[in-house]
Amino acid sequence: MFVAKVTGSVVSTQKVDSMTGHILLVVEPYRLEEKKRNSLVTTGRTFIAVDTLGSGEGDFVLITQGSSARLTPQTKTLPIDAVIIGIVDQVHIEKQEVFSRQES
Repeated sequence: MFVAKVTGSVVSTQKVDSMTGHILLVVEPYRLEEKKRNSLVTTGRTFIAVDTLGSGEGDFVLITQGSSARLTPQTKTLPIDAVIIGIVDQVHIEKQEVFSRQES
């Protein structure tokens, strides 16, 4: 799993039948800033993930990839490689809060 920020969405009118009705979001993985370790910073990469929770642009989310992405009841029959499995409320590192949903 990893933390990512939802930065956009993808609209695809032509897709395999099993994907009809599923929301596709652009997510950008974040990591802990190396030196001060007091904030999350982008990795500069992006992925497309299926949203099963109703997350939106600007939300920090938990992502799982690979075969694990197909282990939820909503995704077990989908041809996907990444799924949003949680919306992040807070991140603490070494007893320090580095992200809070209430403050963003």
